[in-house]
Parts: sequence; structure tokens; C-alpha cells
Amino acid sequence: MKKRQLLIILGVIVAIAAGYYGYNYTQDYLVAQAYAQSDTIAAEVDPELVIANTGFALDLFDELCADSPDSNVFISPLSISTALTMAYSGSDGTTEEAMRNTLGYNDLTTEEIETGYENLLLSLAGVDSQVQLSIANSVWVEETFDTQVYEEYKETLETHYNSEYNARPFNQATVDELNDWVSEKTEKKIDKILDTLSPDNVMFLVNAIYFKADWTHQFKKSNTVELDFFTSPGVPIQVDTMAQDETFKYYKGDTFAAARFPYGREQVAMYVFLPDTNSSLVEFTETLTPESLDEIIDGMRNVQKMKVRLPKFKFEYGKKRLNNALSNLGMGIAFDPYEANLSKIADVRPENLYIDFVDHKALIEVDEEGTVAAAVTNIGVTVSSAPPPTTFYVNRPFFFIIRDDRTGTILFMGRITNPLDETGQ
Repeated sequence: MKKRQLLIILGVIVAIAAGYYGYNYTQDYLVAQAYAQSDTIAAEVDPELVIANTGFALDLFDELCADSPDSNVFISPLSISTALTMAYSGSDGTTEEAMRNTLGYNDLTTEEIETGYENLLLSLAGVDSQVQLSIANSVWVEETFDTQVYEEYKETLETHYNSEYNARPFNQATVDELNDWVSEKTEKKIDKILDTLSPDNVMFLVNAIYFKADWTHQFKKSNTVELDFFTSPGVPIQVDTMAQDETFKYYKGDTFAAARFPYGREQVAMYVFLPDTNSSLVEFTETLTPESLDEIIDGMRNVQKMKVRLPKFKFEYGKKRLNNALSNLGMGIAFDPYEANLSKIADVRPENLYIDFVDHKALIEVDEEGTVAAAVTNIGVTVSSAPPPTTFYVNRPFFFIIRDDRTGTILFMGRITNPLDETGQ
């Protein structure tokens, strides 16, 4: 049975089990079977892919925090890496190598990466009937450029990323349609990711994620009170703070503490990391690695009746262009109009395809009931307007010949190491 067919069956089972026929033994059995199927697919996701995605997430987060050292930062690493990996599947040569290094895919083949994403996206679709998690991919192609896009690349997008493929005239109507798609896939939490079109834009790779889940242990609204929150030592502000005494997983490190707050059937959770009062949040995040993160999570233990005070918060991380951050992480060549190599998407010679921009937008709201979050990543692929100018700067020692091209006879041959030395002595 194909995985996509299995996913449809899982969706039907979960929908039926969620209440169409009432709670009974059959429902419990169907729910258990659906979760077992979803968990089986999740077990097939390559651990190396997860490690790579986590490493990339931490590296990118550090870049964004350094860019805005005093501001809130919120991203969906999965949204960004999914969109970038869709572009990676169309890359080749030094661009493929640069994107592979940046995304942390050095120990994975392209086939392993693409299959890994196929399994990952399928498993997340059925993670929990109490968690609304929607992940959608779409590709928007300028209709005259569509005939140049390789069928193999289109098939890759559909098979491994379950992506929609839309060939359209690139005009304002298509901008509106793309933004409407974003709004629909994020339950209207994000209504726009694309403002205008460049005449040279030929493709957009878009990922949208929507997440809505209730806490397994909800906070009572009557317990929420205003408490001090110290934005810096000795500088408090008043913040609505939720409270409850419940059993949660907890970890105490040398310079920080961490706790786990699960959603639904406890397969998805929020982890909160709190540096000690004499420690730095910046230092903590900068030293965090995939391995140390796993150690913290694996080291968590249940604490009975833990007193939790967690601030409510809501903010939108407005549209952020990630070009500089991604270039700093090593994939700058992908943004170069003349050096980028996206030749597995289409053959546009003598012109060239490159990534014009990577835009990301995200928002989150945390309250007594649970969490709502949404994110969109849009990658604009553009065709260069002309090949680069040829340069030939003779500014270092050189070799030369004088040749009779009729016969190929070399008449003279020389080497110049110092043009000011007229004697050659």
C-alpha cells in the first residue's frame, strides 16, 4: 500500500474515531490503530535527517538572535528547511554542496534526504487527533517557464514533498492567489507572504505550517495573575502569568533548568529552557547542540506537583528575509545570479537560475488552553537577465606564446614574473 493511500486511510480512521459514531470500544480500537500506523511511519524517518534539521535550526536561530540581540525571535525551522530542501532537490555542483553543508546533510544521500522528508511529512500528518498540525507545500511557476521545468523535478516535488504545482501568469492575480493559499493553509493567521513580483521571477517554493493544540494539563484562567517578569536584572515588567501545580518532566543543569509541557496524547510538547539568574540566555543558546539538546530531554524526570508559573505571550515575527543569515551559514552561492546552480530544475542557458530571496513569517500565541502557531516560508527563484561580464586581469606572473595558427607552430614562448624587469637577469 502506498504511503499516501495509507495517510488517507489514517485520516478517515481518526475522523471516524474522533466522534462521528460516539465513544465506544470500536472508536478506541480505531484510534489505537491509527496512532500505531502513524508512529510506524515516524520510526522510519532517518535519525540523521532529524539531527541535521536540529543542527540547522540551532545555527539559523543563533544567526537571527545575533541580528536582533534584544528582540523576540520565533521561527519554524521545519518550514524553512522543507522549503530549502525543495530547492536543494533542484541544485547541482557547488550550489548543491553549499546547501548540503548549510542544511547539515553531509552524511545523507539526496535519495535519503528526499525519502526522509516524505516519511517525516506523512508521520506528522497523523501525530495526534487532538493536535491540529497542517503542513502544506506548493510551487508556483510562471506559465511560459513551466515548459522548461524538468518532469523529473516536478515528480520529485509531488512524490517526496506532497507539493501542489501551479503554472500561472505572473501578475497581480497570481500574487493574490498565492497569498490566499497561504491564508487558507494557516487558518487566516498569516494572510500575506508575497507583496510584488519581479519581472525575472519564474518560480516560488512555498511551505505553510499551522499548529493548534491544547495542553494535556490545561491552566485554569482563574489562576492567572500579573507577576514580575525581568527583561534584565532589576528591570521588572508586569505580565499575565499562568499557574498550576502538576506533574511535569523537569531537568536541572549547571546553569539552567528545563521543563516539558505536553499537548494532546503527549507525543508533542513545548520545552522551556530557563537560564539561572546569573547566567546568559545568549550563551545558553549559542552552546546548545543537537547532542546536548537530546541529553537534556533524555535526562528529564517526572516531578510531582511541580509549581509552574508560565507567562502568556503572543507575538508575530514579521516577514524576515533570511538571505544574509543563510549566506553566513555557507550557502551564499545559491543567491549569486551567475554562480548559483539550480540546473536540476530547468535548463535556461545561457541565462541562469538562482535563489532571489528566502522570506519567513511566523506567529505564536500561548494561553491557558494551549498554543496556536503558524509559519510560512517563500523562496523566490529568479532567472538572471544576462551572463556575467568576462574579466581577465593579468595581475600576476603569466606564461605566453606566439603561435602560427595556420600550422600550430609556436614561434615564441615566454614567462613574465616581473613586467618591470627588462633584462630577465
